[in-house]
Amino acid sequence: MDQAHGGQAEASGLTGCYRHPDRETGVRCTRCERPICPECMVSASVGFQCPECVRNGSGTGHAPTANQPRTIAGGTVAADPRLVTKVLLGINVLLFIAVQARSSLVDSLVLVGEWPPAPFQATEGVATGEWYRLFTSMFLHQEIWHILFNMLSLWWLGGPLETVLGRARYLALYLISGLAGSALTYLLASPYQGTLGASGAIFGLFGATAILMRRLRQDMRPIIALLVINLIFTFGWSGIAWQAHVGGLVAGVVIGAGMVYAPREKRTLIQYGTCALVLAAVVIVTLLRTSQLT
Repeated sequence: MDQAHGGQAEASGLTGCYRHPDRETGVRCTRCERPICPECMVSASVGFQCPECVRNGSGTGHAPTANQPRTIAGGTVAADPRLVTKVLLGINVLLFIAVQARSSLVDSLVLVGEWPPAPFQATEGVATGEWYRLFTSMFLHQEIWHILFNMLSLWWLGGPLETVLGRARYLALYLISGLAGSALTYLLASPYQGTLGASGAIFGLFGATAILMRRLRQDMRPIIALLVINLIFTFGWSGIAWQAHVGGLVAGVVIGAGMVYAPREKRTLIQYGTCALVLAAVVIVTLLRTSQLT
């Protein structure tokens, strides 16, 4: 398939990206003049530059940090584009190991609306003021298959998104998507049902990846097919909190659109404004559900 794409590029008179030879492009780095595809384009004051030239700071009389080019989402180009993804993965794994060693830890961190159920007076849960459970449950797993699936998805989706969005924007996307999934679960699921897992955040990455691929005009069929398969499992397999998946997916789509479609002159305002709006929705949903349970 790569060879077929390369033939098409040659036939159309376009060259392939120097990092992704199967992708046709008519854009070249303004420093080294190597062909670069949309994923590799780093916005500069004039035109686009390739990641290597940006990293090395070549072609200028200034330090590499001076007038530093940014990605299409406004993020800075980092030496390790997967650092935040590695940290998130590490936190999930460490908590998984901790839960295996001390299973009672789950009771303190899992997402639950209120416990014990009526007619007993609730002594723990989000409804009693333990809002932190919306956050801590995002990093909690008990079953090996659960954490393996989520961490593989995090690694596969997270790295490219972190590269394009930059660390701060990527972290905001991950955390707010996870919180949106937790909030919708809190609103719609039984208040006595314990929920845990990074799936809400992972589905947020799915949504943002789809938006990014559309923005870069890439073939969306693979990510759509994978998303459909995951949604089939979500609604066809018992014991899965579909609310977390849907909440995270919607948040990821909204935040992803704000991140990659924001015009450069108002980019920061729109990007973080979108994050703030989604986070405000999380707070409103949580307050609404709490008022119903108390």
